[in-house]
Amino acid sequence: MDTEPRRTASGDPGDPKAAAAVLPEGKLPASLLERLVLPRIGVRRREVVLGAAPGEDAAALDLEGELCVAASDPITGAGHDAGWLAVHVNCNDVAATGAEPVAVLLTILLPPGTPAAVLEAIMAGAQRAAREVGCQIAGGHTEVTPGLAQPLVMATALGRTAPEGLMPSGGARPGDVLLMTKWAGLEGTAILATDCRRALAARGVPGAVLDAAAQLGRWLSIVPEARLAARRGAHALHDVTEGGVLGAVWEMVTAARHAQGDAVGCIVEAAAVPVRDETRAICAAAGVDPLRLIGSGALVVAAPPEAGARLQAAWTEAGIPAAVIGRVTDDGRLRVITEEGSEQPLEAPGTDALWIARARLGGDGTPS
Repeated sequence: MDTEPRRTASGDPGDPKAAAAVLPEGKLPASLLERLVLPRIGVRRREVVLGAAPGEDAAALDLEGELCVAASDPITGAGHDAGWLAVHVNCNDVAATGAEPVAVLLTILLPPGTPAAVLEAIMAGAQRAAREVGCQIAGGHTEVTPGLAQPLVMATALGRTAPEGLMPSGGARPGDVLLMTKWAGLEGTAILATDCRRALAARGVPGAVLDAAAQLGRWLSIVPEARLAARRGAHALHDVTEGGVLGAVWEMVTAARHAQGDAVGCIVEAAAVPVRDETRAICAAAGVDPLRLIGSGALVVAAPPEAGARLQAAWTEAGIPAAVIGRVTDDGRLRVITEEGSEQPLEAPGTDALWIARARLGGDGTPS
């Protein structure tokens, strides 16, 4: 199977008629599948012994006795770059276990009347992300189905690791420091800057800030820092998704409590959590907390202090910013110290700030 896209729906690269063609309802015809979907598979992997092809409903991986790690999530909060996001978000989940992403299964559901150009854009984004991560799009399903307001993209990522390399989220131990890479709210900032640009501009966010915010998606993958953490003595990893940084810490510590007992607790220093100026401006305009904003691209790590220091040095050398944002305790209390210095309980994640912001701002973006 060729790894390069070679033609559009009519067979001619750049054919405007193909871009305007409407996809038929139901399961995508084999001719369109072969032209719009199957040529875009990311990076070929030797582990994938049965990959995407007409008539194949499953993928097969030969992992030579290693563990196969799987993660699955849909993209529901973004209008743009859904294919690119789907691959990165699910590969992040796999990498956060210490595993190497190998393959992705991609499911794309499209409303009736969807132009072929929309599917092509989704697959082009997925292809780009798969190449960035180094994984193969090994299968999935594509169809046009009634009842959808916009395209729905779902992915399942598969990865490999030796049994001793598996790092469950519940491995954090009292005495560990909590580190976070990059910045809070990266994914949500990029989505809002793209999908709600006019509304944010009307609330006083400068165009230059919105332009910079829309480009933050380039930081979305946590695969590089997860690889370093897994090799340098970390006890647990957890990527920041819905619920933001505070939600990720709550989930990590809750998993540790289930694994080790209710004595495990934590303290998070809100003032120590890195937040970009673009994120602060957009969250202020939308009236939401950046620490509760969906934040794929950031990784929370629990590690002994000595290992944490070595890990920070390794990340810095690799060009990955990071900060210590708190610690794991043995008092059973989950709490956050606010930027004003008051102490509050660290609560379970509720509705992500992205949805609150979108409801207040409205979305003027359409799926690309």
